Amino acid sequence: MIHFRPVARVLGMLLLIMGVSMLLVVPVSWYHDSGDAGAMVFSALLCFLAGIPLWMLKKEDSDRNLKKREGYLIVALGWFAMSSFGALPYIISGVVPGVPDALFETVSGITTTGASILTDIESVPKGILFWRSFTQWIGGMGIIVLTVAILPLLGIGGIELFVAEAPGPTSDKLHPRISGTAKRLWFIYLALTLSLFAFLWIAGMSGYDAINHAFTTMATGGFSTRNNSIAYYSPVIQYILIVYMFLAGVNYTVLYFAFKRKMTRVWKSDEFRYYLFMVLFFMFIVSLRVYQVEDLSFEKAFRDSSFQIVSLITTTGFVTADYTSWSSGLTMFFFILLFVGACAGSTAGGIKVIRHLVFFKNSYLEFKRILHPRAVVPLKINELTVPGRVITHVIIFLLLYLLSFLLGSIVLSVMGYDFMTSIGAVATSLGNVGPGIGKVGPVDNFAWMTDGAKLVLSFLMLLGRLELFTILVLFTPFFWKSN
Repeated sequence: MIHFRPVARVLGMLLLIMGVSMLLVVPVSWYHDSGDAGAMVFSALLCFLAGIPLWMLKKEDSDRNLKKREGYLIVALGWFAMSSFGALPYIISGVVPGVPDALFETVSGITTTGASILTDIESVPKGILFWRSFTQWIGGMGIIVLTVAILPLLGIGGIELFVAEAPGPTSDKLHPRISGTAKRLWFIYLALTLSLFAFLWIAGMSGYDAINHAFTTMATGGFSTRNNSIAYYSPVIQYILIVYMFLAGVNYTVLYFAFKRKMTRVWKSDEFRYYLFMVLFFMFIVSLRVYQVEDLSFEKAFRDSSFQIVSLITTTGFVTADYTSWSSGLTMFFFILLFVGACAGSTAGGIKVIRHLVFFKNSYLEFKRILHPRAVVPLKINELTVPGRVITHVIIFLLLYLLSFLLGSIVLSVMGYDFMTSIGAVATSLGNVGPGIGKVGPVDNFAWMTDGAKLVLSFLMLLGRLELFTILVLFTPFFWKSN
């Protein structure tokens, strides 16, 4: 039986946090005299009016601990509520008057996808633009994880929420209490954001641009304050962002051990090693190829190639060059990168390196099992045997991901979009990347698409951000059964 009272109370808390976040943008609007402070205040007021009654619901003994059903329901409804109310500043200010467009931009922000319908970003009021970046920073680590740290105040345990928010194959814990884990994750997230802001400011960005890009880089979101994205800035800034995008794609457990100077624990992570070697290898071979096909210096070819590779693998989505113009082979290569993803436990979207690692290792060992059918051939990650249930989970996830991609591509094709655009838009939305291929490539946006297509892609962004199961389980009949 699902207890809806604690679900409503947590949703109320989420809306209150959303309202407070909107108020934090008001000083930015006042400072820049951008004329959107009223829209932010009114939007925050609506969040409070909706959130306070829910949060004030009386607690009962059954509210003490959330079960799996309540956890998944809170995450799914929570992200839908944040997307809906987060669209209010766009609509009220008139920057994005259409509801589908405003919802698309907000979902893209909250899910850290970075796809946009704004055609002239630099003309957008600075307060709204700051809110746009801030939604990515909020969604980057997951506002649900933040709420896990606050849930003890409500008398509700948060472990089920954390599981629903990060349903990957790893279950590393930094602290025995889940609230302690959430606080440590946010400390690392905040520390990296502030350090990136300082580096960008020193490198020549304005304070406003630096904080916006610090937000969207550490969230692996990709929203920029410039029409030309990161191509607008100097090579030094581009190299700084390459480093921080890479760090944003690292499992935060690994980053925690790095902060504690436990480098042996860092290097023991199979996922981190494969992630590092994969990125370096791709940077090397693509740089050589771009140097061959483009009239560029080797430094420029290396910088553009490295930036695009790290940006797509980490699902950040910043661009400094049009990778679809280099060659058809490289276009296909970058399309494949939309399905890679960085490390589990990071702010990146996509399939994640650990799932690829489990799949390919298990596939390789299957040949050995065929030759030696009586032998016990365990799959090991980080020197630990991976349970069969986890292997099954990974395989099912990959199949569901492929099925979601195929169905989404078919839907967009039926709507009248060409093949390259359909697969590019669906792949980049499901992977929470931002740029794709076809008519939604790195120098294009999604403004020209129909409202129906934007709603479909918005759903795919949420589906990908919550890693499929959290959303799809709600459509199963046994989820709603009492036992």
